[in-house]
Amino acid sequence: MQTLRIGLYQMNAWVGDLDRNVQTILTALEEARARGVDVVAFPELAITGCPPDDLLLRPRFLQENRRALERVAAATTGLTAIVGFVDFQESLFNAAAVLHNGHLAGVHHKRVLSRSGAFDETRYFQPGEETRVFSLGGVAFGVTIGEEGWAPDGPASTQCLLGGAQVVFNLSAAPFVMGQRPARERRLAIRAAEDACFLAYLNGTGGQDELVFDGGSVLLGPDGEMLLRAPVFAETLVVADLDLSSVTRARLRDPSWGQRRRARQAGGEAVERVILEPVALRPDRPPVAAESAPVPDRLEEVYTALVTGTRDYVTKNGFKDVVIGLSGGIDSAMVACIAVDALGKERVVGVNMPSVYSSEETRADARLIAENLGIRFLTIPIQETFEAYTRQLAEVFAGRKPDLTEENLQARIRANLLMALSNKFGYLVLSSGNKSEVAAGYATLYGDTAGAFSPIKDVPKTLVWALAEYRNTLSPVIPETTIRREPTAELRPDQKDTDSLPPYDLLDRFVALYVEEERSADEIIGLGYDEELVRRVTRMIDRAEYKRRQAAPGVKITARAFGIDRHVPLTHGYREL
Repeated sequence: MQTLRIGLYQMNAWVGDLDRNVQTILTALEEARARGVDVVAFPELAITGCPPDDLLLRPRFLQENRRALERVAAATTGLTAIVGFVDFQESLFNAAAVLHNGHLAGVHHKRVLSRSGAFDETRYFQPGEETRVFSLGGVAFGVTIGEEGWAPDGPASTQCLLGGAQVVFNLSAAPFVMGQRPARERRLAIRAAEDACFLAYLNGTGGQDELVFDGGSVLLGPDGEMLLRAPVFAETLVVADLDLSSVTRARLRDPSWGQRRRARQAGGEAVERVILEPVALRPDRPPVAAESAPVPDRLEEVYTALVTGTRDYVTKNGFKDVVIGLSGGIDSAMVACIAVDALGKERVVGVNMPSVYSSEETRADARLIAENLGIRFLTIPIQETFEAYTRQLAEVFAGRKPDLTEENLQARIRANLLMALSNKFGYLVLSSGNKSEVAAGYATLYGDTAGAFSPIKDVPKTLVWALAEYRNTLSPVIPETTIRREPTAELRPDQKDTDSLPPYDLLDRFVALYVEEERSADEIIGLGYDEELVRRVTRMIDRAEYKRRQAAPGVKITARAFGIDRHVPLTHGYREL
């Protein structure tokens, strides 16, 4: 029985920090060597981090990326490594290097480029044209990157049908999107079964700006069965032994595989075969059992994504502590929990900034949340400052009734106080707007939108409540009064969010239909919703674009997040009537 031992290293790469990324890879190579691995793979763009965006337009960055790859190649004595990097040969290519026994043995250029909102590869890269299969000790393997790994009749199929690849490594950097992992695994299983090969899908992990890479690498057998699933959101090396005879059996059992092969051969497409210099595969090794990590449920997965994205944004940008305006409401409570779980309680400061409109209950809840989490807690009343503002403006505002102006003043005073703490102590300000409020523009520009990072900006309000219940199952830190209380901004007497917004369950449905599914107002009305309400909400979403452009970045969890995925002109004349 011929066996190949592979390793998949779920790497948390730092964009642009080439030295750090090289050191991470070198450490992983040592672990792989110690565990008897023959071929170890690293994610897409592991050398540069993903996405590198306009760093790709800097010639020196490209040169240093190549030198970094050479450092990794020199450390591959006795094993083979597959590493994502940027190749520059007049044009730029998203590439994977096959490093073998101390040198560069070959390169695969990504042929199917992504044009997603998160990273439009066609802005930088040219698609590859050549197909290669590598042979190591009689084992043939192919390399693909990203979407091409599961594209029907794509590069993976070419490598198997024409190049005889028994194993295909797919290097990816796929951002987390809530609920999409099962569909991704189904696509991979179909590709493995149709090509009758081992398909090793390797995803990166960690946060980069608004993206979070969820790991969850998988190994699928030649019948499409799941053999291994790596943990989600964890930087780790997983190892498996592949029995190559199962590939032969699968191809013999499936007549369609031979038919597809002959059809592709008739097309005349060429596949280059790269023979790697002999390195003894070690059949005498004790076998390793492939172990699969448990699959987290939806709320655990989303919450972990928010924690991961917040942790890496703060850490990778060199901040130590964060500060949060802790109102006693559900949103700021949720952000405080995320911050503590991401950074530790000693690095989080909560600030309650009450006014005359703040109830005793919300003040008490803010303090209780801070106590339950063990974070530092400050109380800085804003009433005197607010009254000073209103006195200063009294003459200018003479004859006009109090309105939204005075409400927004309070939010902006609170933002000024948080920014003062940030300036004085170096804290990073976390804002706490949720997707429902961000969509409707139910926020004060330069007020509660202020901050450097917004952990729940892509989390609908109804999901915020569900996440609060989930977090309390880990430890009961959010008071039930905070969860059950009717939402209010507490900027005027007896204020409720529903004075300005539809009920959140309805608003969230409209946001999903209009923003995430790109349904028109007429289509939404056709589903049975009230016409006046639908048109009111869609107008609110359209009008709030200017606020969203000036708001803080935050963790993307939905298929269509504001900012990174949705690009609507600030100035345009199109209106849905």
